[in-house]
Amino acid sequence: MNKFLSIILLSTIFYAVSCKEKKEVKEEVKKFSLSDTMAKMISIDTVSSCYIDDELNLSGEINFNENNVNKVYPRSSGQVVESKVTLGDKVHAGQVLAVLRSADVAGNYADLSSANADINITKRQMDNTESLYKNGIASEKEYTEAKQNYGKALAVKNKIQSVITINGGNNSNAGGTYVLTAPIDGYIVEKKVNAGNFIRGDMGDYLFTVSDLKNVWVNANVFEADISKVKEGYAVQVSTLAYPEKVFNGKIEKISEILDPTSKTLKVRIRLDNSERLLRPQMFAKVIVSNRENKKAICIPTKSLISLNGKTYVVIFNSNSDMKIAEISILKSAGEKTYTSSGVILGQKIITRNQLLVFQQLLDQ
Repeated sequence: MNKFLSIILLSTIFYAVSCKEKKEVKEEVKKFSLSDTMAKMISIDTVSSCYIDDELNLSGEINFNENNVNKVYPRSSGQVVESKVTLGDKVHAGQVLAVLRSADVAGNYADLSSANADINITKRQMDNTESLYKNGIASEKEYTEAKQNYGKALAVKNKIQSVITINGGNNSNAGGTYVLTAPIDGYIVEKKVNAGNFIRGDMGDYLFTVSDLKNVWVNANVFEADISKVKEGYAVQVSTLAYPEKVFNGKIEKISEILDPTSKTLKVRIRLDNSERLLRPQMFAKVIVSNRENKKAICIPTKSLISLNGKTYVVIFNSNSDMKIAEISILKSAGEKTYTSSGVILGQKIITRNQLLVFQQLLDQ
């Protein structure tokens, strides 16, 4: 009997000890601490007070800077013999863009030939009259008239030569052709002709547009309900489909005074530096307009947020072994900042990188 009681007593003591050990093990499992490796994987930021920024998302399009382009017009009617460039080509000042054949230019060359003949005739007449005048046969008046006639012939030739030069011709090519050249270094951003096209004198339209693309315009659309949210000088961030991870910073440079009658939107213009030549005309652009309100609120980095079941959380960091989950109430988010009304206080530290790993560990304990 004593032996049986001893067995029961030992079993009870063993069970109690086992339960205590299991409880201690369980408590140790619940206590989560960051390992040295995980501590290097996280980033920490401090809860602060910020002025509330407002954001407006707009759609837009990249265009070349109209104030920094040169449009190349035809100098005379005719036919395009050769087009030497294509859209997007890089060109240098003076480079030939197109060769045209023109009846007007051919007429100028004919006039030049006639003017040269008149010069030869008046030159001989002047020389003969000078010889006669020196021998006392011709009068001074006759000699003066001969010199004037020669001078007039030279003036007519110079005038015709100037017209030919302005039209892009030269004396070595009397076939009625002239060339259009690039006025500046840049890129062909518009092209309206090809070889064989006829150019009429009454068209009045340009054939090429050359831009250096060092800076570009972004034309964005503002709906009527958002007009009060944009002003000249407001900072903007522009992103494109081609470079979704790259942000181009600029400011609103001009706001139209009238609404587009078709889309019922207001046009705003933003100028962007394009020294890297990444932005090209006709690209689609996403524009974020930012303006600062005169109010402050508690703000945290937007990247620190964790969403779960319709609620938003952050991980508060006190030490590697002291962290906790906090639910927050969002007032608004604007880019990299989120403004909160509860859940965190000024000066608290929160995890902003790989916080989801820590969040899951704290949730499971």
